[in-house]
Amino acid sequence: QLQPVESGGGLVQPGGSLRLSCASSGFTLDYYNIGWFRQAPGKEREGVSFISDNGSNTHYADSVKGRFTISRDNAKNTVYLQMNDLKAEDTAVYYCAASNFFTTFQNLYDYWGQGTQVTVSS
Repeated sequence: QLQPVESGGGLVQPGGSLRLSCASSGFTLDYYNIGWFRQAPGKEREGVSFISDNGSNTHYADSVKGRFTISRDNAKNTVYLQMNDLKAEDTAVYYCAASNFFTTFQNLYDYWGQGTQVTVSS
C-alpha cells in the first residue's frame, strides 16, 4: 500500500523558508496526484497546494499563492513544497496525500502521511 512520508518541517522565523518533501517507500508516487494539506491547532484541515501526476497542473490556496511552490521529481519519487516568506499563520501540521484525481477535495485523497510540524515564530 502507498504510504506517503513527509519531512522537512521545523521551526523558522517569520520571513524565512522551508522545503517540505513527500516521498513514499515501496510504491511509486508517479501515478498519483498529490496534495499538501495543513491543520493548525483548533482549526479544520485545509488544502494548501496540489500537483497533477505528471506535474503539468498545479493549484494553490489563495493564502499561499506567490509564496509557496509545489513541484515533483518523479525520478526521485518525491514531491516538494517550497515555502517562502513564512508567516505565523502558516504554523500547522502539514500533510501530503495521494489521489487518483487532480482535486482539492480531501475526501478524494486515499493515502495520507503522518504529517510534519511547521512552526513559524520569532
